[in-house]
Amino acid sequence: MATNSGAATVTLPTDDQILITRDFDAPKHLIYQAWTSPELVKQWWSGQHGTVTLVEIDLRVGGRWRYVIGGDGGFDLAFHGEFREIIPNQHIVYTEVFEMPGAVQCSATPTRPWSLSRSSRRTAARG
Repeated sequence: MATNSGAATVTLPTDDQILITRDFDAPKHLIYQAWTSPELVKQWWSGQHGTVTLVEIDLRVGGRWRYVIGGDGGFDLAFHGEFREIIPNQHIVYTEVFEMPGAVQCSATPTRPWSLSRSSRRTAARG
């Protein structure tokens, strides 16, 4: 599969939102597979920050997902969320929560669909 065509673009559309956008030079069905197949998620999710040790995907509206990364510092990083809308090979709308005991919970809920040729994520800051 082709890699992304460049770096992510980060913008601040409002005082409490972060928008991250990245374009991919690959067919939509392959990008969809990379986001929805546990064996493929394990290959890219952590970037260069450890090894993905757990991928759970219940790919249906209302279904949940959870990824765990064995971090380079000897601790695990975990994220989970819920699928809100799924149109195969077109877009996915989901929530995202970073699991960190004792910390303020931050969550990402896209306010527009995740397009399979362009990945955009708008994160609302919550305190």
